[in-house]
Amino acid sequence: MKASERQVGGTHYKDMGVQTWDVVDTWPYEQKVGYYRGGALKYLMRMGSKDESPQEIAKGQHYMEKLLEILKEGE
Repeated sequence: MKASERQVGGTHYKDMGVQTWDVVDTWPYEQKVGYYRGGALKYLMRMGSKDESPQEIAKGQHYMEKLLEILKEGE
């Protein structure tokens, strides 16, 4: 299952007609890589300050899974 086919922590993005990742995936390769790296870092850095720590780590992991998909596509 691709990262964009699931959501961690709710359905608010999945319920939208166009998801944020759908828009980001139209960007140039370097910008996509930067966005997904930044998303992963954000969730790892705020661990425990907003949601429960395991959920924050799961969100960061989700971004890393998406980043890995992008990196493999770019090879």
